[in-house]
Amino acid sequence: MALPTPLQAFSGVPKINTAPDKQTIVDGEKMTGAQALIRSLEDLGVEDVFGIPGGAILPVYHEIKDNTKFRFVLMRHEQAAGHAAEGYALATGKVGVCIVTSGPGATNVVTAIADANMDSVPMVVITGQVGVQAIGTDAFQEADIVGITYPVSKHSFLVTRAQDIPRVLSEAYYIANTGRPGPVVVDLTKTAQTGDMYYSWPQRMILPG
Repeated sequence: MALPTPLQAFSGVPKINTAPDKQTIVDGEKMTGAQALIRSLEDLGVEDVFGIPGGAILPVYHEIKDNTKFRFVLMRHEQAAGHAAEGYALATGKVGVCIVTSGPGATNVVTAIADANMDSVPMVVITGQVGVQAIGTDAFQEADIVGITYPVSKHSFLVTRAQDIPRVLSEAYYIANTGRPGPVVVDLTKTAQTGDMYYSWPQRMILPG
């Protein structure tokens, strides 16, 4: 039996949970940005996440170990994590998700991002990034991953505040899986990961353009 092309596989109504079960959401609950990222993935209905830890994304990985709603698959290389998320999307028709660190970890996944962009595969790639005040200072394992991936992704976000995480994840998931599907990059600063916020799922989405 011939496999469907990417456009055939992802045609029709996008499989996205834009109104998750309110029982899984406690509006106003105080948490860190890293905890909000995990909660957002859970509320989006994500079932599988691929990745490899590193210094700039460790706050998120600290929370991953306590999650019970999605399976985390530890890879041995960031490029493999990206291609695994891409293959998962092709096999299931769902958005593939991978989480990697900053600098070389993020640049290692660029090939998978470019491939997903060319083949119209929906994918959300979450990368770690140095703290906001260290951006542009040639800090350890700092790279302008938003600038690097801009030509080969459907969209790229730089998240500098914890309170923006639920909104950005909701928008990234939606963008990846609507219209012509493709990869979306969410570059998550350590400032956003460790900052405190009050969790609230966005009730509406305003996307310019």
